[in-house]
Amino acid sequence: MKKWRLIIDKEPQIGARNMAIDEYLVNSLKEGETVLRFYTWLKPTASLGYGQKIEKVLDLEACRRLGIDVVRRPTGGKLVLHYKEVTYSVCSSDCEIFTETLEGSYKKISQALIAGLKFLGVEAELSTSIESAYARSFLPCFAFPARHEIVVNNRKVIGSAQRRWGHRFLQHGSIALQPHDHWLRQITPIQNLDLSLKMISLEEVLGRPVDPKEVIAPLTEGFRQFFQVDFENKPLSQNELEQILIIEKNRYSHPSWTFF
Repeated sequence: MKKWRLIIDKEPQIGARNMAIDEYLVNSLKEGETVLRFYTWLKPTASLGYGQKIEKVLDLEACRRLGIDVVRRPTGGKLVLHYKEVTYSVCSSDCEIFTETLEGSYKKISQALIAGLKFLGVEAELSTSIESAYARSFLPCFAFPARHEIVVNNRKVIGSAQRRWGHRFLQHGSIALQPHDHWLRQITPIQNLDLSLKMISLEEVLGRPVDPKEVIAPLTEGFRQFFQVDFENKPLSQNELEQILIIEKNRYSHPSWTFF
């Protein structure tokens, strides 16, 4: 049975550090390694996909007014507001477990997440939608469920993004615990945007408040059973943190990266 490294952040982090950690983890992989990480955000943070033009998708003045941080991800995808959520990331160089295509590995991770949500009492499924107009639009990530994303009653409950570097890849995704479509509408420059029928939080699905710790354990078990792996709980070392801080300073906290 293969063993994956498991990292569960004890404290919320600022957006720049969360992205720096994910970048460090994917770049430090040895052949055949996989790391599963769960984390939260210190304050509301809007994250941009790697190639997005900020003026097309985000109202910076609204972000300043509402106290929302802005960070640019190393992955693609669309605008996400990280607020009252759990975020997962999978970094892997294992071509035996994962396919060598973005779509194939994306689908497998979604299936593992669905298995984990079932342990939480949430019946989710893969979206089969293929909407080319959405892919070309400036709409936020949760505005529409794309193919192989995870939905409950046709409303997106997890939004994910992946990027590949040869045989290595990073995929991370947002799992909303509470509704925040009202915040997202305020920071999106698109007028009359109605997200209420497109996205759903775990609190809305379960009809009660949901704590991050309550979500992480069943999701971990979903990955364990779907991929038939074991986990080694191995937090970041001091040496790793020092390297992560360099990445954070030089890239994710730097305006030339975020606002290009």
